[in-house]
Amino acid sequence: MALPKIAEVISLTDEELAAQIVAVKRNLFDLRLRQATRRLEKTHEFKHNRHKLAQLLTVEHQRKTAKV
Repeated sequence: MALPKIAEVISLTDEELAAQIVAVKRNLFDLRLRQATRRLEKTHEFKHNRHKLAQLLTVEHQRKTAKV
C-alpha cells in the first residue's frame, strides 16, 4: 500500500474532507487499541494513516484561511 497522494485529497469537497478526517482519526484510535492488546500485525498502517491525516488537515486549514 503506497502513501496517499495529495491530489486525491484536494479533489474532495468540504463535507467529504470532514468525513475523511473523522474516519482516519477513528482508524488511528483502532490501531492504537489493537497495538495495546497486541493484536496489531501491520505496523506500517500507523505511518500511512498519520500521513493521510496530515494531508487532510493541511488541505482543510488551507481552505479555511483562503476563505477568510
